[in-house]
Amino acid sequence: MQISITARHFDLTDAIRDHIEGEMERISKYFHHIISAQFVLKLEKNRNYAEVILHIPKKSIATEAEEDNMYMAIDSAIDKAEKKLKKLKGKWDDHQKTSLAESSQYVYANLIKGGDVSERISTKRIIAETFTVNEAIDQFNLNKDPYFIFKNIETDRINVLVKKDDQHFKLLEP
Repeated sequence: MQISITARHFDLTDAIRDHIEGEMERISKYFHHIISAQFVLKLEKNRNYAEVILHIPKKSIATEAEEDNMYMAIDSAIDKAEKKLKKLKGKWDDHQKTSLAESSQYVYANLIKGGDVSERISTKRIIAETFTVNEAIDQFNLNKDPYFIFKNIETDRINVLVKKDDQHFKLLEP
């Protein structure tokens, strides 16, 4: 991550630079999508202003704070940015979970067979719902697939029902 610091109306010390870098390391440990960070530090009429702009994919987060001490202003601005990052990360996590659930059921992958010959196969992702065996048979009858995958309540494991004929089923318990 690239960090740029601009100091207006005062000289930037190494201690302030180290403090900013340490805080950004702390934030980047749990949110590692930060591309760059810009800090604008100002001293006006004995008030210290800190502005933080974080650049992340498809978005920028800007916060500012005013305090009596420059370190307190930096900490306050970074804390505000951290709250916004946590909120954004929660949205990203929720979005990724729902997009995985709503995504196409089929995923294509290249299968490599000995040598240079490759073949394309399709993989079907299924979210296994929790049922008893009898409930799974009822759900399976509503389905047109030749199999039904579910999580068995009694064993807490994934099971597969396969239709042998109209009245007989085969239960596979891996």
